[in-house]
Amino acid sequence: MANIESALKEAMTAIEGTIGVALVDYGSGMALGTVGGSKELDLTVAAAGNTDVVRAKVRAMELLNIKDSIEDILITLGGQYHLIRLLKGRGGAGLFLYLALDKTRANLAMARHQLKAIEATLEV
Repeated sequence: MANIESALKEAMTAIEGTIGVALVDYGSGMALGTVGGSKELDLTVAAAGNTDVVRAKVRAMELLNIKDSIEDILITLGGQYHLIRLLKGRGGAGLFLYLALDKTRANLAMARHQLKAIEATLEV
Protein backbone atom coordinates (compact mmCIF):
# COMPACT_ATOMS: atom_id res chain seq x y z
CA MET A 1 0.00 0.00 0.00
CA ALA A 2 1.30 3.42 -0.96
CA ASN A 3 0.78 6.57 1.03
CA ILE A 4 -0.34 9.79 -0.66
CA GLU A 5 3.13 11.24 -1.21
CA SER A 6 4.63 8.08 -2.68
CA ALA A 7 1.59 7.45 -4.91
CA LEU A 8 1.75 10.98 -6.31
CA LYS A 9 5.51 10.72 -6.87
CA GLU A 10 4.97 7.42 -8.67
CA ALA A 11 2.37 9.03 -10.96
CA MET A 12 4.73 11.91 -11.67
CA THR A 13 7.65 9.67 -12.61
CA ALA A 14 5.97 6.57 -14.06
CA ILE A 15 3.36 8.17 -16.30
CA GLU A 16 5.00 9.59 -19.43
CA GLY A 17 4.27 13.26 -20.06
CA THR A 18 2.99 14.11 -16.57
CA ILE A 19 3.08 17.82 -15.77
CA GLY A 20 1.52 17.54 -12.33
CA VAL A 21 -0.65 15.35 -10.15
CA ALA A 22 -2.85 15.97 -7.11
CA LEU A 23 -5.10 14.08 -4.72
CA VAL A 24 -8.19 16.17 -4.11
CA ASP A 25 -11.11 16.10 -1.67
CA TYR A 26 -14.08 17.16 -3.79
CA GLY A 27 -16.19 17.89 -0.71
CA SER A 28 -13.92 20.78 0.23
CA GLY A 29 -11.99 21.39 -3.00
CA MET A 30 -8.73 21.10 -1.10
CA ALA A 31 -5.67 19.27 -2.42
CA LEU A 32 -4.48 16.64 0.07
CA GLY A 33 -1.20 16.41 -1.80
CA THR A 34 0.43 17.69 -4.99
CA VAL A 35 3.55 16.91 -7.00
CA GLY A 36 4.77 18.85 -10.02
CA GLY A 37 2.93 21.69 -11.65
CA SER A 38 4.44 24.86 -13.03
CA LYS A 39 3.94 28.60 -12.93
CA GLU A 40 1.29 28.08 -15.64
CA LEU A 41 -0.35 25.19 -13.76
CA ASP A 42 -1.01 25.91 -10.09
CA LEU A 43 -2.20 22.53 -8.80
CA THR A 44 -4.05 23.98 -5.80
CA VAL A 45 -6.08 26.22 -8.11
CA ALA A 46 -6.62 23.30 -10.51
CA ALA A 47 -7.78 21.12 -7.60
CA ALA A 48 -10.40 23.64 -6.56
CA GLY A 49 -11.56 24.28 -10.13
CA ASN A 50 -11.82 20.62 -11.03
CA THR A 51 -13.86 20.01 -7.89
CA ASP A 52 -16.57 22.04 -9.62
CA VAL A 53 -16.28 19.77 -12.68
CA VAL A 54 -16.72 16.64 -10.55
CA ARG A 55 -19.65 18.10 -8.61
CA ALA A 56 -21.36 19.17 -11.86
CA LYS A 57 -21.00 15.70 -13.39
CA VAL A 58 -22.27 13.98 -10.25
CA ARG A 59 -25.25 16.38 -10.18
CA ALA A 60 -25.97 15.78 -13.90
CA MET A 61 -25.95 12.02 -13.37
CA GLU A 62 -28.41 12.40 -10.49
CA LEU A 63 -30.72 14.58 -12.61
CA LEU A 64 -30.56 12.04 -15.43
CA ASN A 65 -31.17 9.22 -12.96
CA ILE A 66 -28.02 7.41 -14.13
CA LYS A 67 -27.28 4.67 -11.61
CA ASP A 68 -23.60 4.20 -12.38
CA SER A 69 -20.28 5.46 -11.08
CA ILE A 70 -17.79 7.77 -12.74
CA GLU A 71 -14.43 6.14 -13.52
CA ASP A 72 -12.73 9.19 -14.92
CA ILE A 73 -13.36 12.51 -16.61
CA LEU A 74 -11.16 13.67 -19.48
CA ILE A 75 -10.64 17.29 -20.47
CA THR A 76 -8.72 17.74 -23.71
CA LEU A 77 -6.95 21.06 -24.29
CA GLY A 78 -4.87 22.13 -27.26
CA GLY A 79 -1.62 21.00 -25.66
CA GLN A 80 -2.68 19.04 -22.60
CA TYR A 81 -4.89 16.27 -21.27
CA HIS A 82 -6.43 16.71 -17.84
CA LEU A 83 -7.55 13.42 -16.33
CA ILE A 84 -9.75 13.22 -13.23
CA ARG A 85 -10.05 9.76 -11.65
CA LEU A 86 -12.58 9.32 -8.84
CA LEU A 87 -11.34 6.99 -6.12
CA LYS A 88 -13.29 4.01 -4.88
CA GLY A 89 -12.86 1.85 -1.79
CA ARG A 90 -10.51 2.00 1.21
CA GLY A 91 -11.43 5.50 2.33
CA GLY A 92 -11.31 6.96 -1.18
CA ALA A 93 -14.94 8.10 -1.31
CA GLY A 94 -15.09 11.81 -1.99
CA LEU A 95 -11.56 11.94 -3.42
CA PHE A 96 -10.13 12.13 -6.91
CA LEU A 97 -6.73 11.96 -8.53
CA TYR A 98 -6.06 14.83 -10.92
CA LEU A 99 -3.41 14.32 -13.59
CA ALA A 100 -2.22 16.94 -16.08
CA LEU A 101 -0.37 15.57 -19.11
CA ASP A 102 1.61 17.10 -21.95
CA LYS A 103 -0.36 15.99 -25.02
CA THR A 104 2.75 15.65 -27.21
CA ARG A 105 4.49 13.23 -24.84
CA ALA A 106 1.63 11.35 -23.20
CA ASN A 107 -0.11 8.15 -24.20
CA LEU A 108 -3.63 8.68 -22.88
CA ALA A 109 -4.61 5.00 -22.79
CA MET A 110 -1.43 4.09 -20.92
CA ALA A 111 -1.86 7.02 -18.52
CA ARG A 112 -5.39 5.85 -17.66
CA HIS A 113 -4.12 2.31 -17.09
CA GLN A 114 -1.23 3.44 -14.90
CA LEU A 115 -3.39 5.85 -12.90
CA LYS A 116 -5.86 3.03 -12.20
CA ALA A 117 -2.98 0.86 -10.95
CA ILE A 118 -1.72 3.67 -8.69
CA GLU A 119 -5.25 4.13 -7.32
CA ALA A 120 -5.35 0.42 -6.40
CA THR A 121 -2.24 0.79 -4.22
CA LEU A 122 -3.16 4.13 -2.63
CA GLU A 123 -3.92 4.10 1.08
CA VAL A 124 -5.69 7.20 2.35
